[in-house]
Amino acid sequence: MLAVMSSYATERPSGAATAPPTTGWIGIIVFGGIMLMVAGAFQVIEGLTALFRDEVLLVTSEDLLIDLSYTAWGWIHLIFGLLAIAAGAGVFAGWLWARIAGVAVVFVATLVHAMFLPAAPVWCTILIVMDIAIIYALCAHGRDVRAG
Repeated sequence: MLAVMSSYATERPSGAATAPPTTGWIGIIVFGGIMLMVAGAFQVIEGLTALFRDEVLLVTSEDLLIDLSYTAWGWIHLIFGLLAIAAGAGVFAGWLWARIAGVAVVFVATLVHAMFLPAAPVWCTILIVMDIAIIYALCAHGRDVRAG
């Protein structure tokens, strides 16, 4: 009788989807999620610097590719940084929308960093490299994370 009851407990209804097996690539998506949150935090710092300490930046805002005030640049960086942090948290939860949003946010953030490059060349170069690594991790192996 006990054997019959245990067989009922382990059987799945017909048509029930089984979760794909976890692969060894899970570390890459964890890396991507962590880096997404770290890059978001760095972008928040960059935004706060542009808002409150723009005298430490190398050029005037008129010398940037798009002529916006440092206040506008600060808000752009701050918003994208907070979106990246939220998407990184969603990646850890295994949400598909978070991976899609993470790639979109990081792609646009890469373009923003490229435009902001004259103001902080080393900082923006580091963030662009981080952004490329994040996009790779989320696109190439993001399917290995699933909501639990």
